[in-house]
Amino acid sequence: MGSLPLIALVFSGCAAADAAPVKELASPAGSGSSAPSLFATRGGDLLMSWLEPADDSSMTAVKVSRLKSGRWSTPMTVLRRDDLFVNWADFPSVVEAGDGSLLVHWLQKSGAGTYAYDVRVARSLDGGRTWGSGIKLHDDDTQTEHGFVSLEPDSPGSTVAAVWLDGREMTAHGHGHEGEGSMTLRYATTDSRRGIETPAVLDDRTCECCTTDMALTSDGPVVVYRDRSAEEIRDISIVRKTANGWTAPRTIHRDGWKIDGCPVNGPQVDAHGKRVAVAWFTAPDDKGRINVAFSQDAGASFSTPVRIDEGGAVGRVDIELLDDGSALVSWIEGVGNAAAVAVRRVAADGKTSPMMTVAPSSAARGAGFPRIARIGNDFYAAWTDVADEKRVRVARFEAPAFGE
Repeated sequence: MGSLPLIALVFSGCAAADAAPVKELASPAGSGSSAPSLFATRGGDLLMSWLEPADDSSMTAVKVSRLKSGRWSTPMTVLRRDDLFVNWADFPSVVEAGDGSLLVHWLQKSGAGTYAYDVRVARSLDGGRTWGSGIKLHDDDTQTEHGFVSLEPDSPGSTVAAVWLDGREMTAHGHGHEGEGSMTLRYATTDSRRGIETPAVLDDRTCECCTTDMALTSDGPVVVYRDRSAEEIRDISIVRKTANGWTAPRTIHRDGWKIDGCPVNGPQVDAHGKRVAVAWFTAPDDKGRINVAFSQDAGASFSTPVRIDEGGAVGRVDIELLDDGSALVSWIEGVGNAAAVAVRRVAADGKTSPMMTVAPSSAARGAGFPRIARIGNDFYAAWTDVADEKRVRVARFEAPAFGE
């Protein structure tokens, strides 16, 4: 397929970046697909998971495909069920463990309540052709919400670390209402066969439905998420695992965003060695913005955030660190009634590239959360196209160069 048409919007600073190649790839996802997630393997392949209507319209399938040497594998079905919890912001993911096995998570209804669902994980030992029956990621049986999972391989073996939002302290109908319990942030490791191990509560009161993320530094894992204070300040916090155990939650930057409700717009993090970069959406003055902050000490401290949007930030960020210490950030940028999947490169000293449009998009919930991944010098983006036929699309592009 040829290069993607650039969205017909006027974004300041985009002209110089438009010359950078953005090429749409044939997507393995079918009609009606949505909610993609990407994972770059150590061997240089790209894994993608997504949701797709099954042949029976009452069922939904979780599917996985591998991009290897420029070709997608035949889509592999992890499972198809009629009781999956399908949500535009909370979606399955796939990772490759250190031993080469694959692990997928999904959300499955646990009761009749709107927010009664569990996180389940299953492993494949044959590249995705067959899958185990799966286990529950958490150790409670409450019919409450459990989701917004981040998975990260954390050893050379089969173990994968997981962090998620856990509503066991909330009542079945207590989604964010005072007096009905708080959402908690929890951690565990699993290989999906021995159950969960090393469970820990990282924060006992968080925002209820914003994405979480986790990355491995040379000092240990770091977890970022949207916190929730007693005054309803919902800024971004970080928790780190050190030789002395998990640290207390710490605010990355005091945006001071007071909002009586969840914005469904969480942070993302990437790390190489001791370098860490975090991107997030905030709107303390009711005007959305995308911030990026860097750490050179494994997340113990962060630089002053750099704002990278063009004034129409919808949010839904993702981030990848480059070898030179800069980061590539993706998000949805809107102007008027239109929007685009946008990317921009930003350095720790605050220098930024022109913003580049990857694809037309939408601010609607159905457009979901675009995801990016890096393999060598190539970047890949996956997003849900809702313009005509709803479908997951994929593109390859190069990181935009810094302006003069």
